[in-house]
Amino acid sequence: MQEREAVLRHVLDRQALTRRGLVATGLGAAAAISAGPALAQGTPAPAAPASPPANSSAKPGTLSAAPVSQAGLSPRLTLHAIDNFHGTPGAGMVCDLALHDGDGYRLIKTVTTAPNGRTAEPLLVDEAFKPGRYELVMHVEAYFAGLGVKLPTPNFLGLVPIRFRIRDASQRYHLPVLFTPWGYSYYRGS
Repeated sequence: MQEREAVLRHVLDRQALTRRGLVATGLGAAAAISAGPALAQGTPAPAAPASPPANSSAKPGTLSAAPVSQAGLSPRLTLHAIDNFHGTPGAGMVCDLALHDGDGYRLIKTVTTAPNGRTAEPLLVDEAFKPGRYELVMHVEAYFAGLGVKLPTPNFLGLVPIRFRIRDASQRYHLPVLFTPWGYSYYRGS
């Protein structure tokens, strides 16, 4: 057992604690880390990765900065589109936001997500943020077609409607949506 711990310490000392590092080290090392906090205590925290130079050709859609804290902001509705097919933010996703007005849904606005998968401005804020039934329609098929992904015609998902209710306009509502050409999931975030 001591020999195994020594090998793990050696590997961990030489390799940053990243997903790739843990996969390269093996699941045994990951289990040892989670099971033995004493092993991890003596290991310094990995250095933050340097941001790519301005002239580099970083993969489109990858995050280059940490998310901004939402603490202290007024009540609002925000969106985060996450492309699980590519493992990137859903940059360039067109979304239609509508409000239920008794007979059906009335379009409020159409937005396109930024490189980080979020919208430049909240979907609803200030006077526009009020209780009600809403529908967000995501143009999933057009998004993947725009990226050149070969999909069947017609694709399994075209337009994805997400219906939700805002009950308390004094709270913040965040809508993270994870999607692929064949499925999606969403939840109320904070």
